[in-house]
Amino acid sequence: MLRSCLSSSPSFFNPVGSILSILQQCTNLSLLKKSHTKIVVLGLHHESVLLTKCAALYFTFNRPDCAGALFDHIENSSSYLWNFMIRGYAVDGQFEKSLGFYKRMMKKGILPDKFAFPFALKSCAGLADLGSGKVVHQQLVCCGCGEDVFVNAGLIDMYAKCGEVGVARKVFDEMSMRDLVPWTSMISGYAHNGCSGEVLEFFELMRGSGLGSNRVSVLSALLACGNLGALRKGEVFHCYVLSTGFVSDVLVATAVMDMYARCGSLPLACKLFEETHGRDVVCWSALIAIYGIHGHGKKAIEVFEQMVKENVRPNHVTFTNVLSACSHSGLLEEGERYFGLMSEGFGIAPKLSNYSCMVDLLGRAGKLAEAEKLIMNMPVKADVSIWGSLLSSCRTHGDLDLAERTADKIFELDPQHAGYHVLLSNVYAAKSRWKDVAKVRKTMEKARAGRIQGFSSIEFKNRIYKFGAEDRSHPASDKIYALLEELSAPMKRLGYVPLTNLVLHDIEDEGKEVALSYHSERLALAFGLINLSHGTAIRITKNLRMCGDRHNAVKIISEIVGRTIIVRDTLRFHHFKDGRCNCRDYW
Repeated sequence: MLRSCLSSSPSFFNPVGSILSILQQCTNLSLLKKSHTKIVVLGLHHESVLLTKCAALYFTFNRPDCAGALFDHIENSSSYLWNFMIRGYAVDGQFEKSLGFYKRMMKKGILPDKFAFPFALKSCAGLADLGSGKVVHQQLVCCGCGEDVFVNAGLIDMYAKCGEVGVARKVFDEMSMRDLVPWTSMISGYAHNGCSGEVLEFFELMRGSGLGSNRVSVLSALLACGNLGALRKGEVFHCYVLSTGFVSDVLVATAVMDMYARCGSLPLACKLFEETHGRDVVCWSALIAIYGIHGHGKKAIEVFEQMVKENVRPNHVTFTNVLSACSHSGLLEEGERYFGLMSEGFGIAPKLSNYSCMVDLLGRAGKLAEAEKLIMNMPVKADVSIWGSLLSSCRTHGDLDLAERTADKIFELDPQHAGYHVLLSNVYAAKSRWKDVAKVRKTMEKARAGRIQGFSSIEFKNRIYKFGAEDRSHPASDKIYALLEELSAPMKRLGYVPLTNLVLHDIEDEGKEVALSYHSERLALAFGLINLSHGTAIRITKNLRMCGDRHNAVKIISEIVGRTIIVRDTLRFHHFKDGRCNCRDYW
């Protein structure tokens, strides 16, 4: 085709137009390279319109490297081509290169426009580069693009992803015109910062303004319901998804399934999986994760095997979920086998997330030396989360020497992470090393590492109620505390012994018992017992990991009151019934 087009009569032959027509018909990389070669042979390598089209196609065929090399040979590049390169690298996720092109463009004195700014901001957001984002903000105002809807949506996204959700909201509030794009940016920005309540509030405001919704806003709302453990709100959003037709989107259907699972409704999540058409690797991987966090490791493995039988190829996330499920259920041999299967059976080189799961699996099983050895022999540098998994296992198994070595590694990487300081304090407190506990607290103060305040939440009449430790802010506090006091005697008769070594203060045991009696889980549980009918499961969501004392207490309370109690912490679900937990005290 290329030869026939170029063999036309010279009097009518327009080489630029002919090759441009051929480029528009390129359907694969091979044809594109042949056309590019012909451009060079004909001496048309200075024609920016042809080279711009070539660069665009290289991005289309996933060869940004070729697009970049081509750009460097173009003289007097147009602003359109600069914009295209900034956009192409940003869409491809190569944010540093995209921002680099933007900065080169500015240095050359080529003013960016409303087509460049959204993708420059996207790159700042992807890099969490607030400094560069603020500079781009100043420049877009100077260029007169401060009123453009898409530019402002990019600003909202950038500030939110850089942790400045308040500034993002200010940009949103100052917009004179808003369509679905800035609303969605604000909703996803709240979701990114863990502001689940604001996500749901904003979604309703968006609908009330007469706008519809899109995939991103629906996904954010479903994620927020799951994070809050808001089952009733989640059911409302499920109805909305059904009424608007979003349920035909596999990703949205997967998010609905995940929402129910995060709200503790495992049977319904599994039923929705069976009803989902066109299940892809994301959907299968989500079901594996769901079984894992609910403590059904062997079922998670069965799902993986079924997925492979149905010729759905697993990826890194799939294996992360399988390994995590094995870790939660103590399936050491199975976990080791699937870790080996990644590279040997599927040619997938393990990533940090996969190594982190293996460290956690070995550590939970008490194989701390093997876990440390794996970290030291990894082909990639261990991050804070991997060392944190090992430190958590040191706390579980009381290995003080390894805990101190591990903590040194962690604080080199992130001296301000309060959670790991607290973990080390836990290890010292368990050994009654109160001077070392005090020393860690002083280190935290010097590093300005603020401790995350723990809370537990529970849904009642479509509202979320939060409780902190020894919280008396609820109007029914007197009833809540009275019920906990009433439960104290039967708990002791059934064998409850407070684990006072988990209280990080050198105080008398009586004071420690009082501190343990009114933790957030117990307050939320008492609230549920008072307000929810007897046949209703009590569902509680924690923002921190559940400790051993609270776990023992809730087990015994479930036997006393004859209720099903479901507690979700940051790692998994605990299903309590008749004095037992489905985790079998292994978590």
